Amino acid sequence: MKIAAIGLCACLASTTAIAADVSITEDNVNIGAAKYSPYLYRGHPTQVFWGDTHLHTSYSTDAGMIGNRLPPDTALRFAKGEKVVSSSGVEARLIQPLDFLVVADHAENLGLAVMIEESDAALLRDRWGKEVHDLVKAGDSYGAYGKWGEEGVATGINPMPNVALQRNMWERLIDTVEIHNEPGVFTSLHAFEWTSSPNVKNLHRVVLFRDDDDRVKLVLPFSAYDSEDPEDLWNYLEGYEERTGGQVLAIPHNGNLSNGLMFDVETRAGEPIDAAYAKRRMRWEPIYEVTQGKGDGEAHPFLSPEDEFAEFHNWDKGDFGFEAKTPEMLPNEYARSALKLGLEQQAALGINPFKFGMIGSSDSHTSLAGTREENYFGKFSGVEPGTGEFRYDDDVVSDRRPDGDGGVQVKHWETTAGALAGVWARENTRKAIWDAMARKEVYASTGTRPVLRVFAGWSFTEDDVFKPDFATIGYASGVPMGGDMTAAPEGRAPKLMVRALRDPNGANLDRIQIVKGWLDANGVSQERIYDVACSDERAISDNNRCDRPVGDTVDLNTATYTNTIGEAALAAYWEDPDFDPSSSAFYYVRILEIPTPTWLAYDRVKLGSEIPAEGVLKHQERAYTSPIWYTPEG
Repeated sequence: MKIAAIGLCACLASTTAIAADVSITEDNVNIGAAKYSPYLYRGHPTQVFWGDTHLHTSYSTDAGMIGNRLPPDTALRFAKGEKVVSSSGVEARLIQPLDFLVVADHAENLGLAVMIEESDAALLRDRWGKEVHDLVKAGDSYGAYGKWGEEGVATGINPMPNVALQRNMWERLIDTVEIHNEPGVFTSLHAFEWTSSPNVKNLHRVVLFRDDDDRVKLVLPFSAYDSEDPEDLWNYLEGYEERTGGQVLAIPHNGNLSNGLMFDVETRAGEPIDAAYAKRRMRWEPIYEVTQGKGDGEAHPFLSPEDEFAEFHNWDKGDFGFEAKTPEMLPNEYARSALKLGLEQQAALGINPFKFGMIGSSDSHTSLAGTREENYFGKFSGVEPGTGEFRYDDDVVSDRRPDGDGGVQVKHWETTAGALAGVWARENTRKAIWDAMARKEVYASTGTRPVLRVFAGWSFTEDDVFKPDFATIGYASGVPMGGDMTAAPEGRAPKLMVRALRDPNGANLDRIQIVKGWLDANGVSQERIYDVACSDERAISDNNRCDRPVGDTVDLNTATYTNTIGEAALAAYWEDPDFDPSSSAFYYVRILEIPTPTWLAYDRVKLGSEIPAEGVLKHQERAYTSPIWYTPEG
């Protein structure tokens, strides 16, 4: 049985195999006399926990009004590993439970569909509420949904500004989330989604609380009816902390429907961002949802033409159907280009506004946080398995331009099964998981669960990556993902140690890559990719790439693959061969799995579906760590 292939880069030779360190120890603190047990004073993360920070239930109007019948309770039971029945009547279960879940229902008219279903007395006393209630009860759910969209979302004015209704549904959601929280076993975190869409561009954020119900109930969700300006959301977050003594952060969504606004260098008021803006943005938004069901947002072929893996489920047609994408919008939408832009802004402002960690999540509106391709229940309940051609032909984004030719249209077959957040923490609790996100010791997966860890330091040796106390050394002499380096010692360059272990229920690994961004002598950001470990004893060529592709075992006739190629574990030691101590830089790790079938390939076999000719039937799942930044002194 193959265990691992270890690639050593920066002109180092390959060496022998090791197994990845799954339960990783931490730095020991010597206090007083020497102790026998070396683990008495561990204070660093020891485990990776998997979760979805972006799931919608029937409490979201854009889910509950169009077929989602599953409340937060069902979503949480499903995440904990229970078998449930989907809104369309299909049984569903995860291959293994999640460790945590964030129910992030839209703040705008939270719980409207549920109140309609229950014929809530307070709702019926509200004129507008009764109108949409009566439409639904008369069998015109889509008419009611359209009325909400036209008279509420499109206008930016709350059609039902009833605080009592909002508080009732918010507290019901909080109570359900609280019931399912089991410290040490399963974590459910309080949250909502702020659905800002200025000029129909996606600036959505998930607002995530560290606290329990007693503090969270002291506030109501902040909605796009209150403001579409992120700076006003930050004011809300600051006000929450001042009022309650609690803690909160916001997670921006994948920016590929923002048409250049997600990482804009101007404020919503049209002013250039300044140091104060940059400081506030990183105070309140330390991490970014780089990948989700509406496409992947790590890189784009136009921005990274030398990256042969940059074309991965890119959504690059336009916004929510009203404006087509132009090339100049792209740098402000993708994570890698935003990280590079952050270095440039740091040089100009003295602080980096885009110094974010990276996670993935589903953005599913079915209440089902299933992110594996063979278990995909759709973006919305109306496109769950068994719904026929509609499952593929439904518009996720319609072309709403007066003279539209379909060029900005996105069909459901273009969605992915979603993504996950990997979090390094000591225990499975709200505080530990939230704290890991705040310090950016997190990573993004496109849906599988590989174990991935990276440390950067000045004094690591080639042998350190092979030692059983790899992580102890990493924390003692370096920084983990999400960390910062400065003050380069004379004559030294950053040294990175990486370990990766495949998902035990998934595909083998193809390679480990290090993505570097830096400022050149002219202050212009640059990027380079280094393959640092290649499976199957492949060598690393002079162009810093594995000397040949990993191969392909996918059988599309049966939607299967085998782990006869690739490796179960990879590790690497790498020293930056082009380091300039006077230049700011960042480094993050990207790992690739061997090719596997997509949900379209599984559908074709399991359901006998006719798949659109343009559909992608196989791909290479991947994961991205949060970066590690280097900043020169002064």
